[in-house]
Amino acid sequence: MTFEEQLIKKTYFETYMESGNRTHPVRVLGELYLEEQKNDMPDLSHIRFAQGEVYFHNKDFEAAIFKWENITNEFEPWAKKNMGDAFLELGLLASAEELYLTIDTDSNVLKIESGLQLLSLYIEQGKLEKAVAVIKKSVSLDPDYPGVTEIARAFFEEHHDWDNAVELAVNEGVRTGSPKWFDVLNQYVEQGHTAQFAPDYFNEALSVLFQVDRSRFEQLAVSLWESYKGQSSYMTWLREFNQLFSGMDGNRKDGWTHLSAVYQDTYFELINGDRLIKEISPLIPELLTNWLKITSPVNSLVSASSIIAWNEVFPGTITSSAIHDAENLVLNSREYHDGYEDSMQLFKSIIEWAENHEIEVGNRIKWMVQELQESNVHNLLIAGITGNGKSSFVNTIVGEELITAPTAAVIRFKNEENPEIHEITDTDVRQITDLEDFKDSAGIRRQTHKNETIIDFKAEFPFLREHELALIDTPGINSNNYDKHPLYNYLRFADSLLFVLNANDPFTEKEREILSKISEYFPDLPIHFLLNKIDVIYSQQEAIDVFDQTWAEISQYYPDSKMFAFSSNYDKGKQLRDFSDFIRTNRSTVDFEQERTAKLQFFVRRAITYLLDKRIEIENNHMESISWNEEMVSKLNGAINQLGDIEEEKSSSIQKSYRKIKDETRAEIIEKIPEILRGCSELVTEDSDFGKIHAEMDEEMNKKIQEYLDGTVLPKFHEDLRGWIQHSKDEFDQSQNYLNEMAEGFNSMYGDERISLDCDFRVLDDWRRDADRMTNGVHYEKVNIMNRSTPQQFFLKSAGKLLGVLPQNNAMLYNRYKTYLETEDYYEIGVTIAKRFLQQFEIFEKSIERDVNLFFKNPFKVLEEAVEEAKSEIEYGKNELEKMRINPELYRDPLTLYEVKLRQYEWMTAAGRG
Repeated sequence: MTFEEQLIKKTYFETYMESGNRTHPVRVLGELYLEEQKNDMPDLSHIRFAQGEVYFHNKDFEAAIFKWENITNEFEPWAKKNMGDAFLELGLLASAEELYLTIDTDSNVLKIESGLQLLSLYIEQGKLEKAVAVIKKSVSLDPDYPGVTEIARAFFEEHHDWDNAVELAVNEGVRTGSPKWFDVLNQYVEQGHTAQFAPDYFNEALSVLFQVDRSRFEQLAVSLWESYKGQSSYMTWLREFNQLFSGMDGNRKDGWTHLSAVYQDTYFELINGDRLIKEISPLIPELLTNWLKITSPVNSLVSASSIIAWNEVFPGTITSSAIHDAENLVLNSREYHDGYEDSMQLFKSIIEWAENHEIEVGNRIKWMVQELQESNVHNLLIAGITGNGKSSFVNTIVGEELITAPTAAVIRFKNEENPEIHEITDTDVRQITDLEDFKDSAGIRRQTHKNETIIDFKAEFPFLREHELALIDTPGINSNNYDKHPLYNYLRFADSLLFVLNANDPFTEKEREILSKISEYFPDLPIHFLLNKIDVIYSQQEAIDVFDQTWAEISQYYPDSKMFAFSSNYDKGKQLRDFSDFIRTNRSTVDFEQERTAKLQFFVRRAITYLLDKRIEIENNHMESISWNEEMVSKLNGAINQLGDIEEEKSSSIQKSYRKIKDETRAEIIEKIPEILRGCSELVTEDSDFGKIHAEMDEEMNKKIQEYLDGTVLPKFHEDLRGWIQHSKDEFDQSQNYLNEMAEGFNSMYGDERISLDCDFRVLDDWRRDADRMTNGVHYEKVNIMNRSTPQQFFLKSAGKLLGVLPQNNAMLYNRYKTYLETEDYYEIGVTIAKRFLQQFEIFEKSIERDVNLFFKNPFKVLEEAVEEAKSEIEYGKNELEKMRINPELYRDPLTLYEVKLRQYEWMTAAGRG
């Protein structure tokens, strides 16, 4: 036992014990103490130190403390530590802590031992921060000190201090290279205790472990990889680890099965379309290169094809050595038989992505991909120049006269027990209900290259069922559709092409040009020929010569092709049997699995292209919509201004017309009333009672006025109002006609009956009712005519009362009254009566402008709503354009990454096939 071990275990006192001496240490040390005291300069410190140890072991802690506190030699630091231990045993924690902290020594052993005691003390006190500090200090002093790292690990784990536990495991793993510590670290990683650390924190540990144990390195790398997945630091981990791993000499011989699998999963996760290319492109080249470096035999084709595909889409990003290595792996790989399933899954992912972005992949593409899944059906594409009799051949095969006129749609006839016909365009799928509907849908009048149509005609066709055949009939090729013929869009879908020739002029230069174009773009498509209208040849021998000459010419260009002679006038049964033999003999013998996979991959690529084009189309549509709606806003605002002018014009005209009637009536009343009143002089006679004549004349005059108003003015005014209403109606009709033309113009621009500028003609009904009501009778309020306080009336009234009692005065009074009545100025009376009569008509006049406004209210509302709608469309279009232009990569990048994946599947499908 070393000296320090004696001090630690408090067995220094044993150095004073003689071997074999059974005397108790207390007695032995006591005797030595007495002997030492006899010296002139006694040194009792060592003996006291030993005595303290004995007392401590015998639980006499106070005696031990008494002995140790008087030690001043080199044992003083240890004595303090021992006193602290004694206080700890006595439960005097504060005193123990104070002593431990005052120890001043150069001995790491003593520092560590004191620290471990402080650790126990702090744990008991619950002072975990101090406990962490003291154990970390102890480890840093000498991590090789027996048990100190294990104590630290146990402490950290017990108190769930995972940061310090991980730090300890990393440091010890790097320091010692011990697999034990790396196993501990891996355990922490798997338990999820390391995700908070920056990925580069583990670089040194991984580097050391790679040199120590590559199997454990793989295990730790995979664990860390999985722990960072889904975290914000995941991309940083990928960058840091791959930079680190690229400098390591790993190779395929080491058998990196798990790490290779993680690489594969990560690569496909990165290119699944959820991340932008600018985010992953700095990582992918190094990731793929490292993956290729360690790829397992199971995954070698996947990793190699990934590198080639990525470099094809992003040229120059992968080193030439890695590309060369990948090409060799692909070349020497076994055939890959999951290409169809992988490509189909990719297609479904693209469809799902498109739907999430509210975009539809064209229905025709989806239909063709769906039909490819029927592996037992051979799709025979029928094509030929217009007039070559293609339709008669198709009708013979399907057994019905289904095609009776030139068609513009591609039609696929397929055997099915349950008849069903659908018209399919990129944007719509419509069920066709009967043969008339079918012929209408297939007809020339529906032709449009922008909205290309395929008709899926499923019914019971015995010949097609017997030969597991589907016929794809295409429109006749002519000079108008040669460059954009729908035939070219279905060549990749077809399993073979049957090109129809006319026996009168077979294999023309134009036909050779068409076939050359087909062979250029689809070199693997089997092409055969149908020599039609052979019956028009004069003789059988001549027909044979035509057949042989035609075949001789064709075989120079298409030596692997075959030709079949046909005529709709020959025995149909025999021709069907002959064609049956022709089909069986010339059925394609290519690798069906590979061919079907290649077709599917072609349509996956077309779907990607379609969506990329759709993006441009959407952007153009937004720009066109903005421009169009801005133009519409201008036109609509112009229409609103025009409508305002019309309303103002009509309102002015109608009010002016009404005012004219009213003013003429007023003038007439003012003119006629004085005449009527003067005419009342005839009512005065010499026999009149001049004492009462004023009242009597007043009554008679008002009666005459009322008769005039009721009998003359009101009927005429009523007729005038009817004429005014008719005039107003004419004005309104004129306005409505103009607005109808305006609406028609707008609807022509909208391409829909969206604008209806109907005015409210109920206003006229209201006016008619008001006219009838107002002219049905006017309440006449009597006017004081003869009882006014004028001097002349006062004189006549007084004279009548005074002189009227004498009969001889009547003649004089009569003359006076008559003269007065005939010469009096009744203008003011006329004005008053006119004012009273026209009062309600003036109230009505004030409402005319409001009523005209009501008449035009709906057109204003419709136009203003159209303006707001157009502005809303402009705002929407601008917002959508802004989003598209700010982050175009949000749309473009996923499609580019789908293309990378597709290119990879194409390489994998081609692997091992020479």
